[in-house]
Amino acid sequence: MDKRTFLKQLTAVGITAAPLFKNLDQLVQKFAHFTPEELAKQEDFWLQIRAGYRLKPDYINLENGYYCHIPQETLENYIHHIREINYQGSWYMRTAQWDNKAAMAAQLAELVDCESDEVIITRNTTESLDTIIGGFPWKEGDEAIIGKQDYGAMRHMFQQVSQLHGVQLKEVSVPNHPSSDEEIVKIYENAITPKTRLMMVCHIINITGHILPIRKICDMAHRHGVEVMVDGAHAVGHFQFSMKDLDCDYYGSSLHKWLSVPLGAGLLFIKKEKIAQITPRFADWGKEADDIRRLNHTGTHPVHTDLAVGNALEYYHRLGGERKEARLRHNQNYWTDQVRDLPHILLNTPKERHRSCGIANVGIKGMKPHDLAKTLLEKYRIWTVAIDGAGVHGCRICPNVYTTKKELDVFVNALKEMS
Repeated sequence: MDKRTFLKQLTAVGITAAPLFKNLDQLVQKFAHFTPEELAKQEDFWLQIRAGYRLKPDYINLENGYYCHIPQETLENYIHHIREINYQGSWYMRTAQWDNKAAMAAQLAELVDCESDEVIITRNTTESLDTIIGGFPWKEGDEAIIGKQDYGAMRHMFQQVSQLHGVQLKEVSVPNHPSSDEEIVKIYENAITPKTRLMMVCHIINITGHILPIRKICDMAHRHGVEVMVDGAHAVGHFQFSMKDLDCDYYGSSLHKWLSVPLGAGLLFIKKEKIAQITPRFADWGKEADDIRRLNHTGTHPVHTDLAVGNALEYYHRLGGERKEARLRHNQNYWTDQVRDLPHILLNTPKERHRSCGIANVGIKGMKPHDLAKTLLEKYRIWTVAIDGAGVHGCRICPNVYTTKKELDVFVNALKEMS
């Protein structure tokens, strides 16, 4: 979608705030002669992007995976929506909120390349995927496949349905450094039996940044009659992909991560023909079984966050998805290439460029992840998060587009000193 059409659609639902993007448009135009890969290395450009964020100077933030800072443009529009909802009160809630939420969901559907009636806005990935796990038509004796590296909240939900419905859980482990896509596919395939109904697979493993070959896994699973639910918590707004190309059955993501939507927004995709079989976790009424909106009834919620999805998408499109992805890849490769072969350094993220993007994980032999994170913060003023389990022992490192070369140099030098 071109920017003009996007803005017209936002205006049509009456949710736009004051335009704040003129400088961004001018900046992008000034550097338009660079390819995304070339632009990723142009620090002058990204320093000007950085100026559009309010960043705490106390430390270098390399933990953008939990929650990404909102650009000031998006933040100001978000505050505008809070004021406007408060001004309109129950009139807005009873007349406009659902049409506007549907309009934002349609924009998200276009971003991930699926039909608008296959997407709803949730509060986060946990809500999205727990909706599927808890609402799936389980029968006693059914089997589900999960991974040791999967996120804890969904693993716990599978344990809950195991206790409630007698579902048997089979667990696999994804290697940090696979020899090929086929090795990963085979790991999941070997766990399948005639009783397997559903498998959960990460699009990008949150603790390592490892991007899995989702389409190959889905093709394999579907040949065996198994449905696939994808945890894409870190994927939307991080790197570009098409839901039609993935061909998964269910997909969940958190929009407060790499799309930089305010807290409280997630995405749930369900393939159209699968919607009717999912039972809502919160009861709804008056909708057909194949209407995905019947799975979206959570009561009164902060609708101003729904509206801010549009502003975050606007910023994303103006900056450019290809440019953002290239910058995130560049930042990750900039530091990992310098330390990967150092003695005592353990990189828990694959070396092949296509197997990761902005996230990576690094450890030091003989040093506990907690101690590594503590030393990075206290001695070098670098904020990270320790990961210690599921075959991964190190700190997750998540630079953002505004992370500078100078900041990454501080991090690299810290690793060299400690190793």
